[in-house]
Amino acid sequence: MLKIERITKIFAPGSINEKTAIDDLSLTMNDGDFLTVIGGNGAGKSTLLNCIAGVFEVDAGHIYLDQKNITFSPEYKRSKYIGRVFQNPLSGTAFDMTIEENLAIAYAKAKTRGLKPGIKKAEAKMFKDKLAQLGLGLEDRMYQKVGLLSGGQRQALTLLMATIVKPRLLLLDEHTAALDPATARQVLHLTRQLIKVNELTAIMVTHNMKNALEYGNRTIMMHEGRIILDFAGEERAKVTVEKLIEQFSHQSGEILDNDRLLLS
Repeated sequence: MLKIERITKIFAPGSINEKTAIDDLSLTMNDGDFLTVIGGNGAGKSTLLNCIAGVFEVDAGHIYLDQKNITFSPEYKRSKYIGRVFQNPLSGTAFDMTIEENLAIAYAKAKTRGLKPGIKKAEAKMFKDKLAQLGLGLEDRMYQKVGLLSGGQRQALTLLMATIVKPRLLLLDEHTAALDPATARQVLHLTRQLIKVNELTAIMVTHNMKNALEYGNRTIMMHEGRIILDFAGEERAKVTVEKLIEQFSHQSGEILDNDRLLLS
């Protein structure tokens, strides 16, 4: 479903600040895979998602989605079939618009443009029903501005917006990192539920090694722009956080000293 062939992304090439963020990376995902991505700061996790989403243009290699070459397709075209949730809860919504209006914008990408009512009665009912499934009471606040919501509520709304038109690929970029532990668990539960119900293919970047092994069906670890570990199936089921740390040291030749990873 997703095929990445030997992509490279270099920032500030030829300058004193040159940085190879993605280094000759290849990755293949099947339809329905839920991939979790772990790695320290600067490993290339977010850059990988940005390359897939079209935010960054790769310097080498190719990216295919459903066998279609999207390597040089602009971000706005990819957004029609790639959903995304960001780390900052403020990034995925329009704070000065209502919950209903935000959902209408997300839903509109599946419709042709025209001089018709922005929100039909049937759509408003559908929005309310989907909000009710989140279990946060947002269905009774559809006409309130999103800026009044908590971080967890906004992130749950962003998840719904990213999946209200079924994407071919869902990208989750540390989408619980800015939330408190209890709210993060709730959003992760909603994430798993939405992915399962909608039968989505997803990539979730996280700094939490326990979550990386608990969610999804496959886990990769990145280091210096490369994939150094790739676990799936029974092999993944046997991996513990301690084993992951040990394998990192074995594959990278370095000791894992990233506080954010270890303390998570």
